[in-house]
Amino acid sequence: MQEANHYRIFLSPPYQGGEELKYLTKALESNWLAPGGIYVKQFEEKLKEITNRKYCVALNSGTAAIHLALKVLGVSAGDYIICQTFSFVATANPIAYQGAFPIFIDSEKETWNMDPELLEEAIIDLRKSNIRPKAIIYTHIYGNPAKVDELINISEKYQIPIIEDAAEALGASINKRSIGQFGVVSILSFNGNKVITTSGGGALLTDDLYLSERALLLSNQARDEKKPYSHVEVGYNYRMSNISASLGMAQISHLGEWVNRKRRIFETYQKINARRTIFYWTEDKLGIYSNRWLSVFLIESMEKRDKIIEALRNMRIESRRLWQPLHLLAIFKGQKSYISGVANDLFTNGICLPSGVGLKNEEQDEIIQLIKSIN
Repeated sequence: MQEANHYRIFLSPPYQGGEELKYLTKALESNWLAPGGIYVKQFEEKLKEITNRKYCVALNSGTAAIHLALKVLGVSAGDYIICQTFSFVATANPIAYQGAFPIFIDSEKETWNMDPELLEEAIIDLRKSNIRPKAIIYTHIYGNPAKVDELINISEKYQIPIIEDAAEALGASINKRSIGQFGVVSILSFNGNKVITTSGGGALLTDDLYLSERALLLSNQARDEKKPYSHVEVGYNYRMSNISASLGMAQISHLGEWVNRKRRIFETYQKINARRTIFYWTEDKLGIYSNRWLSVFLIESMEKRDKIIEALRNMRIESRRLWQPLHLLAIFKGQKSYISGVANDLFTNGICLPSGVGLKNEEQDEIIQLIKSIN
């Protein structure tokens, strides 16, 4: 297998809009290199504006944001958390950090996100064993908005708060309402492969002042600002740095432009279906606007998918399988799960194709022609 640094076309590399050096230089000149700082505040304000949220706490990763979301909602050892199985492992790892137990829910076929019907079935079944889940974590997978209204209705019916994992979905929307506002707490990620990046970073969003203040306190080692070196409880070093936030400020003005580019890349890949290779994908239903963070497709067979990945690799082009369902990971063996088989089908036959904002038209044409040539 080719080493990653031998690829000439990567899956979703960082992209720069041209102002990064200017913002970084200003941050360096200010000599505020530690967590907090003017750019952190500005970045939080921008995120609140985009997501229509009252409060935002910028952090050093999306994983940290999920962890703090669980903490501020009172999750502790022995609790149960409902979690989408078709997601990156960072969605579930913080559950283990708290000594809690995940309960995995499969996806529905339209959006590939948490199945609302299966969610309600699980809640009803769990109650028979006197299990009352402390929270629900659903994900907008690959930037495709979930069936938010149905999930929220169920959460309210059974009084289980929702954590919205929007790590992959900034720039997506439902009925022109930005993703990031559909949870008691919502989280974002700015990892290097996301639409906009702070090199590594995340954010916690909420409309609840108490939850935001708790998250801010815990993210800064639970330091009592009124007393020097006084820490009121066990905290974490999770706050975003001024340097990282300066990158975010340089990039965030390009969000709409770069989402449009990713959507055009996705639409161009759909031309592959004009030939023998059969591709399937999630559709944007009425009112749904995916950011198409990655161009992901189902292939007609696992064998064809593997041939495509190998052919692309031989040409030094990166592609990948879709996420492995979390309930299949050895680290979560034995955890409760409610499975229909959708996530496993996605893992078995799915593929991620190069989707970077900087992908050139001729590079995408090369990828498409190569895929079309595979029998």
